[in-house]
Amino acid sequence: MVVATVSKIHRHEKYERLIAIAQRVEPLSTAVAQPCDESSLRGAIEARDAGLITPILVGPKEKVIEISRSFGLRVDGLQLVDVPHSHAAAARAVEIVRAGKAEMLMKGSLHSDELLSAVTSRDTGLRTGRRISHVFVMDVPTHPQTLFVTDAAVNIAPDLMAKRDIVQNAIDLYVALGLGKPKVAILSAVEMVTPAIPSTIDAAALCKMADRGQITGGELDGPLAFDNAISLTAARVKGIKSPVAGHAQILVVPDLEAGNMLAKNLTFISNADAAGIVLGARVPIILTSRADNVRTRLASCAVAKLLAYSRRTNTPIRA
Repeated sequence: MVVATVSKIHRHEKYERLIAIAQRVEPLSTAVAQPCDESSLRGAIEARDAGLITPILVGPKEKVIEISRSFGLRVDGLQLVDVPHSHAAAARAVEIVRAGKAEMLMKGSLHSDELLSAVTSRDTGLRTGRRISHVFVMDVPTHPQTLFVTDAAVNIAPDLMAKRDIVQNAIDLYVALGLGKPKVAILSAVEMVTPAIPSTIDAAALCKMADRGQITGGELDGPLAFDNAISLTAARVKGIKSPVAGHAQILVVPDLEAGNMLAKNLTFISNADAAGIVLGARVPIILTSRADNVRTRLASCAVAKLLAYSRRTNTPIRA
């Protein structure tokens, strides 16, 4: 069972809760692009065994079977779509989703750029009117709330309108997971709007966009520095009066570099797990890393499954 795989030293109750909720509904078909190393194939098999997904393995058939035998991974009964290489695997996995044969897409051992290139293809991809963006759903053992960090993996230096989509994607995910109305902190280095730091201007504009209904479903404030976004004490010391300061659940970073450093800081110093999901496409995209542990891989699948199920039924699965 899932609980047996969770570390007894750093328990992650938030992830366990998400996984347990996702296990309450039937597994969803998931196209897995290029599961051609132990980590990616094991992730798909473990998610299947946990009742989260029904994998459709898309890759060189002989290679996938060789890996399954080498590491004792059971793939019997699973659909295996034979393609010659990773580029073809990305294209075919996207095609399977477009045909309605899978409700989710999962990254295997190919590069993220290769998969996302197939996803964002104008003619054959999975584009919507929304910008593609990434969210780390972070379970920090020392912090009481699940933290969403966005965007730390896809958009390098987003402009204001890209940030609008990044924020809306994260809010929609938070709501779809049944977590309620999120408090969204637009991060910068300081709390005051200053032309010398462009991210503070963007933060102020995003908050006003929320006031005008251009961003919906969440409560925004910014600019906020990281400390006063998550620490009520820090917010009080600096005299910040805000329903978001000290209580933020979604952290919107200025750019990919800041987000990547923040997420890895939380991971390697605070023992956080970082489940990864790409939003803004027709279906949720599970973006796992070779460094992910079992819990994180299962949580990534659980988050994607809960989002896909919410879209299908137009309502989140309640705890």
